[in-house]
Amino acid sequence: MKIKEIIQALEAYAPLQYQEGYDNAGLIFGDAGREVTNVLLTLDATEEVIDEAIARGCNLVVAHHPIVFGGLKKITGKTYVERVAIKAIRHDIAVYAAHTNLDNVRNGVCAEMASRLGLTDCRVLQPKTGLLKKLYTFVPEADAEKVRAALFAAGAGDIGRYSECSFNAAGQGTFRGGADTHPYVGKPGERHFEAEIKLEVIFPVYLESGILQALRNSHPYEEVAFDVVTLDNAYQEVGSGLIGLLPEMMDEMDFLRFVKEQFRAGCVRYTPLRGRQVKKVALCGGSGSFLLKRAISAGADAYISADFKYHEFFDADNQIVIADIGHFESEQFTVELFYHILTEKFRNFAPLKSTIKTNPVNYL
Repeated sequence: MKIKEIIQALEAYAPLQYQEGYDNAGLIFGDAGREVTNVLLTLDATEEVIDEAIARGCNLVVAHHPIVFGGLKKITGKTYVERVAIKAIRHDIAVYAAHTNLDNVRNGVCAEMASRLGLTDCRVLQPKTGLLKKLYTFVPEADAEKVRAALFAAGAGDIGRYSECSFNAAGQGTFRGGADTHPYVGKPGERHFEAEIKLEVIFPVYLESGILQALRNSHPYEEVAFDVVTLDNAYQEVGSGLIGLLPEMMDEMDFLRFVKEQFRAGCVRYTPLRGRQVKKVALCGGSGSFLLKRAISAGADAYISADFKYHEFFDADNQIVIADIGHFESEQFTVELFYHILTEKFRNFAPLKSTIKTNPVNYL
């Protein structure tokens, strides 16, 4: 198995098109065409993790955080990033990162957090826009089901929890083929009228090339008429944070203790309690203060995330309880998610989980 096959499995789950503009997810070092010896899964590709990969015979490290965010003008070993780059390249170890693209998929990092709390009825807290397109095409009535099925198989037609969604309207199409054409119906040089179905399906942008190929392969016409338009609709399956419900209401302090235990947090920084029960919980892995207003407007009783600044705690304004559990603590289960993705795809393959705790924060 080659490194690129591992990458394809990860990107089928969390497409790179879903990462934020500032991010640097993807293959950072290495040759995707090389054979995999083994894979080491980690939250951070630190020097110690690269050493572990060398010791355990792994030539691919899959991390959540990209070791390189911005451009490196020099690689001299003066910083930990440069030292990782030098060591990884010297030992022919590829480093791959799935970061905000994995944060933004509904069954990504936030879902791992939600599962630790037993949250139900989860939905994306802040869905992203600009990630959906719609295909319009025109098919002879007799071939509509063949084309429809091909588009569904290529990934078109999913709306939320529903699949195989399409709109179909009957109409009449006209065309006249040139002298050197070979029309499916009609004769070259003559205007032809054909009973057709106007077929409409929605699809995520990253599937466009495959869907258009499926259209061309399944459509009977020599020249396929179609339109693709970008939608402003929010994509409910992709975006920042999650919000869901606890199985039972909890006292606020009991809830905070529960969160501290489930995330093995060294401490939990929290805002003044409101004297109310907690039922609806919003959360976001990593630095999630930007979602606080969205959590409040969604009616959450508590919001779990990390990296809140001093003045941002005031923004809770007695409308919600903020629980800052720490950046590492909120994302530590991403390694389990990587493991699940790869073992589901490759049933006879056993990636290794790093034994290095990469959290740079200690608690006294």
